[in-house]
Parts: sequence; structure tokens; C-alpha cells
Amino acid sequence: MIETIKVSTSSHSEMVDITSQITECIGKRELKDGIVVVQSMHTTAGITVNENADPDVKTDMLRRFDEVYPWEHRKDLHAEGNTASHMKTSTVGHSQTLIVEDGSLVLGTWQGVYFCEFDGPRTRKVVVKMIEG
Repeated sequence: MIETIKVSTSSHSEMVDITSQITECIGKRELKDGIVVVQSMHTTAGITVNENADPDVKTDMLRRFDEVYPWEHRKDLHAEGNTASHMKTSTVGHSQTLIVEDGSLVLGTWQGVYFCEFDGPRTRKVVVKMIEG
């Protein structure tokens, strides 16, 4: 069972909470118990689980990623000029595996699932693979 989520971003770097879209996929397929794998289909955008209560967490994370991986580096060779976005995606990861119990994602009180855009704005694709069990 695979569902596709479209994510439209409006900034060069941003974190978009996609928890509700994943929950919709689970409901649509009536998955009661199992796992879901949430995967970005892009090399410059990742998936992470993090705090969804304080928006400053997203702001701080994106700022710190920029500090570690500046957009321009004199030694970067990649012709597209977006080496930093590839580095950020490799750090965050392109997917997350999550537990589903009684038809709901098993997340902590403050957790949400985020699509991490590192080379936008763009329209992106995320796939959600649901596995019963």
C-alpha cells in the first residue's frame, strides 16, 4: 500500500509538518497496526521527526544547518551550486519509519513528522508505504 503526498514549499529552506497528511493516508488505507515508511523522493529534501509545539525549533534548526553547511563554499564543485542542500538532506535522512497502532501514528506528545526543504521553493513528492503487521 503506497500513497503519495505532494508538498509545495515557498522558501529556499523550510520545514513543513506533514503529520496530518500521513494520518490521512493511514485512514484512507484503513491501516490499524503496522508501520509506515515516509520517504522523500528528492536528493535535496529530507524527512525528520521533531518538536511540533514551538515553531522556534524549526527556525533554530534551519539556521544551524546553514551555519554547518553554508550555501556557498569556495571549494564546492557541484555544477548546480546546491551542495549544501545535498549535505543537509544526507544529515537529516530521506526517510523515517514510524509505528502505527490502533489506526494512529505512535508519536511522542511534542513530535511531528516534517518534510525538510533545502532547495526550494518547489513542489515535491513524498511516498508513504504502509505495512500491516
